Amino acid sequence: MGKEPVSEQFFIDKLAASKDHFERALDCKHTEFDDLYPYMLEHPQFFWYKRYVAWSELLTIVSLCEELTFSWKELFTPKQVAYLNSRVMSAKVLDFWFEKNDSKEHAQR
Repeated sequence: MGKEPVSEQFFIDKLAASKDHFERALDCKHTEFDDLYPYMLEHPQFFWYKRYVAWSELLTIVSLCEELTFSWKELFTPKQVAYLNSRVMSAKVLDFWFEKNDSKEHAQR
């Protein structure tokens, strides 16, 4: 990246990638985390931890966007924005992140 100033678009791109990472973790799909800890696949708590790490990453980037007053909410539904603002990864987030789990968008992921 060099010594260029970090732009709003840079953060929005990172946020979109983080959102994708979290959604892949929710769907128990492969993420980079699987490559970092391949031995953990055998442990039942792995998928919970994988989701927690992805959620933490997402919250960190959202927090930076907020602090820098970058527009980030357009990437999410109103319910997802509410979940992110509450900052707690509850069962509600896990169960209802995708507004309709049978939607075409969800099925294509």
